[in-house]
Amino acid sequence: MSRINTNVSSLIAQRILGQQNSDLTKSLERLSTGLGINRGADDPAGLIASENLRSEEAALTAAIGNAERADQVINIAEGGLQEINSLLIELQGLVGESANDAGLSQAEKEANQLQIDSILQTIDRISSSTSFQGIKLLNGTYDFTISGQATTIADFQINAAKLETGDSRTVNVLVTASAQHAGLFLSAGAAALDLTAATSSFTFEVAGTLGSREFSFASGTTLASVVSAVNTFTSVTGVSAATSGTGIVLKSTGFGSRQFVSVDIANDGGQAGAIHALSSNDEDVARTAGATAYSAVTNAIRDEGQDVNAIINGIAATSDGKVAQINTDFLDLEVELTTAGAQSAAAITAFTITGGGAKFNLGPNVDISNQVSIGISNVATRNLGTVTDGFLDDLGNGASANVVDGNIENAQKIVNNAISQVSTLRGRLGAFQSNVIGATIRSLGVALENTSAAESVIRDTDFASETANLTRSQILVNAATNVLALANQQPQSVLGLLG
Repeated sequence: MSRINTNVSSLIAQRILGQQNSDLTKSLERLSTGLGINRGADDPAGLIASENLRSEEAALTAAIGNAERADQVINIAEGGLQEINSLLIELQGLVGESANDAGLSQAEKEANQLQIDSILQTIDRISSSTSFQGIKLLNGTYDFTISGQATTIADFQINAAKLETGDSRTVNVLVTASAQHAGLFLSAGAAALDLTAATSSFTFEVAGTLGSREFSFASGTTLASVVSAVNTFTSVTGVSAATSGTGIVLKSTGFGSRQFVSVDIANDGGQAGAIHALSSNDEDVARTAGATAYSAVTNAIRDEGQDVNAIINGIAATSDGKVAQINTDFLDLEVELTTAGAQSAAAITAFTITGGGAKFNLGPNVDISNQVSIGISNVATRNLGTVTDGFLDDLGNGASANVVDGNIENAQKIVNNAISQVSTLRGRLGAFQSNVIGATIRSLGVALENTSAAESVIRDTDFASETANLTRSQILVNAATNVLALANQQPQSVLGLLG
């Protein structure tokens, strides 16, 4: 059939050419952009998946940046603490040197005190000046804030606590077993020793966690004199003594299972009596059962203390003496109970954490499970030390532990406690850097790599395949163009019929 008005062959060729041009345009677009999906029409399901993956990539990238920023913050804090630690070591030397009383002149002691004052001022200056972008790091800015401290809580340290914004957390301590001194009771039956002869002696050795000492007493020596002699060496043995009725109670100076009291009778001298364990209900009362007579003691009799047994916020605590500690993902703290609190089985509402801490978001999602919070305490001299022994500012000129006319023995205890606290804080920050920040950065890096690879498979152009499609489309477009030209010439054949 030959028609002029409607060239069906041309229409078919035009349609095919349009399709081939569309395919060629898509190939050119994919090759020029490098993306296999440029709009929703290209692959609706693939577009949704790739956009979700791109969102995850952005969140992971931000989390890596957050972790790296956290590492920088901790580095700056660590630098300040390192310098404070060096100053404390120097302070330790000055205190030890000043204790050499007979070999040091008054002028030298005063010179040492000047150095100590300078060190204390420098520690306070470092504490108040160490900062990151104007935010102080070592002055308590990132310490936790609490309210409602119970009277049975002597001291506490909050290392980490996760809190929702505007939330608070109450710390509840349930004491299930009391803390105990190590102790023994030496009975005498009278207020003074009564030996078989005036030339006899009652000789025994007392040992504790710090050391041991042997004592020897004659007949007629009062129990009060025996107690006084033992207490003279308490700092050497770690054991204190007190009279109780017609006997002597020996106790460790500290609480807990690491404390012990040991008594060995070298010569009973005919003294009547026995070594008793102390009652578990009352440390000042001797147990009547299980006593060992002095004459029957062949080896040292030893007693150990007991750590407090406590549950903190439903978690069984690890204990040392009167100190109980828990370490969970949401709460890491230790509390030191008073003697009354540690020796009474009771529930204690210790305090409420109302806020504070250095909070970092180290995960791709902004929620509490992806956040970590670490406390950086105030390391000023008024805060370094303990309630029991005192604080570092007590070493200042005119204070109770100055090296000119103060208690140097206590000064060394304070410095030791301060060194321990700063070192512990540095170790905790170091563990946070290594085990939390470092591991997080590595983990997030792997997640970002895999997520990017998944997104690339879905969205990016496969150049090998697409160049083959481009070549095919170019050939087909050229072929369709030639066919269209032939189709447009076909109606001219009708002129032959008219001629």
